[in-house]
Amino acid sequence: MFTRKVLICLLLSAAVQAVAQSALEIRGRDAWLEVGGKPMLILGGELSNSAATCVGDIDRVMPEMKRLGLNTVLVPAQWDLIEPEEGKFDFTLIGRTIDKARENGLKVVFLWFGAWKNSMSCYAPLWFKEDVKRFPRAVTATGKPMEIASAFSDDVLEADNRAFTKLMEYIAANDGDKSTVIMVQVENEIGMLEDARDHSPEADKLFEGEVPDDLTAYLLKHLDGLHPWMLGRLAGGGQHRPGSVKALERKLKAGGTWRGLFGDGVSTDEIFMAYHYAKYVERLAGSARKVHGLPLYVNAALNSRGRKPGEYPSAGPLAHLIDVWRCAAPGIDLLAPDIYDTGFKGWAAQYALDGNPLFIPESRCCENSGVRAMYVFGEHGAIGFCPFAIDQSDAASRTSVSGGYAMLAQLAPLLLERRGGGGDGAALRRSGVTGGRDTWGLLFDKDDSERIIADGGLTMTCRHFFTLPWDARAKAGTWPEGGGLIIKLGRNDYIVAGNGIVVTFQTSSEKEQEERRTLGEDGFAASGSAADGGLTAKPAFKGGRIGIGYVDEVSFGSDGGMKYVRRENGDQTHQGRHVRISAGENKILHVRLYEY
Repeated sequence: MFTRKVLICLLLSAAVQAVAQSALEIRGRDAWLEVGGKPMLILGGELSNSAATCVGDIDRVMPEMKRLGLNTVLVPAQWDLIEPEEGKFDFTLIGRTIDKARENGLKVVFLWFGAWKNSMSCYAPLWFKEDVKRFPRAVTATGKPMEIASAFSDDVLEADNRAFTKLMEYIAANDGDKSTVIMVQVENEIGMLEDARDHSPEADKLFEGEVPDDLTAYLLKHLDGLHPWMLGRLAGGGQHRPGSVKALERKLKAGGTWRGLFGDGVSTDEIFMAYHYAKYVERLAGSARKVHGLPLYVNAALNSRGRKPGEYPSAGPLAHLIDVWRCAAPGIDLLAPDIYDTGFKGWAAQYALDGNPLFIPESRCCENSGVRAMYVFGEHGAIGFCPFAIDQSDAASRTSVSGGYAMLAQLAPLLLERRGGGGDGAALRRSGVTGGRDTWGLLFDKDDSERIIADGGLTMTCRHFFTLPWDARAKAGTWPEGGGLIIKLGRNDYIVAGNGIVVTFQTSSEKEQEERRTLGEDGFAASGSAADGGLTAKPAFKGGRIGIGYVDEVSFGSDGGMKYVRRENGDQTHQGRHVRISAGENKILHVRLYEY
């Protein structure tokens, strides 16, 4: 016989199970999002900031995102619209977003635009902004108050946390067992501007005090794996030397002030501020997890172009501050980069770390977006990629995204199986691969046009399509990025997918003996030899070679099954010399090699 207490416990247990429909699975550097018991890759796009501020816009934009080939839409959840009067909440737009996403077969990631958005407190409600005494602002070293709420105010935290918790409660009640909402971003691009830290009286008092024990204990425990920048700060601002570990251990055990541990200057200001921003965010994360078990992440505006702390949004979840954020905000699942600047590959690599799988919630929406998406899924095992303001993008950008996502949607089962998240592994068994993730990403431009990949005794030389001599477009001043991914199905068996790439397969010994020749537009020698009597004698060739057995354009069904489309041979493979996909063309190719 059930007692009332037992019945309540059973109901609570069922409620917890109902909301636990989305989870981040991490196994080393392999990761994926599991939604409703099934793994998925986020082929996403973030809406522009004001694209979901009325019902009509939501009704229009969701079908549009579906047509573009997205499976997930990142949508702002704005504090000023949710709580226009203190204590009175309106979730009309949140509910409409969930309903329209579900109607179009889309998933949603909500972005909490709470106390901060791109550093500023522009999305805080007017009643919050006007009450400066109750909700104080951050202050520069010169005493200038900022349009940035102070992270050191309990009243700021309580108001922000209350509204965020109400949002999570609404999502749990209205979508907990439906899995439309799969993840939530806590705040947006947190960081200080004009100064590296807040100089309000509360902040200054804490800065002059001791570094909290939890931070020194964390740094001591993880000393062997700390970010090089952090090791440098602990070593007095210079280069860390391996032999100085014992000295750093003694320093951390002794503790001290922020300046005493990390030195003078704005870098120490940034570490201090990062700790307190992360502690603030952790409070929100803790409240959220009490009502809904969705994965949570924070995003970073990057410290690019040689800017110093205070010139970019300082103290956010930046790569060099990852140790501070991991210590102070353990309830956050991911630190994610917003990549708009040049050097896309370098920025992505900084965030693809053990325990921090790569998720790019914002990237410049452009004609290169499709190949960049292919690259991060192939090279870094990313869990998701999302161009920003995709609802306002031009035709070329949309074509790029749609083309890349169409291929990734087909290849997702293969990619997920290689991460351990692909169900029964049927596709792997069909191909004879028994385990392991064998994928590589390719991304090229005019200045970075080649990558050589060693796979056992096989060498793959991968290049931008415009490195071939016969495409007149190669003479243009700038090249669109070419990119894609390679998936190993088995011995001498590969998938090459992408846009604007060429891949040559050789044995390692053949590659070592390769002669670089300049080719003409017909693919043969650029000009004749001046020597009489035939070709110049060469050393005897050693070892075997790899040939192309066949190249088939293929597609994949939802079950991971491969379907033949057409065979490519002759001119399409330069008579068996390479595999290529033209710039501006999206293809998935199945390549079988043979040895001779």
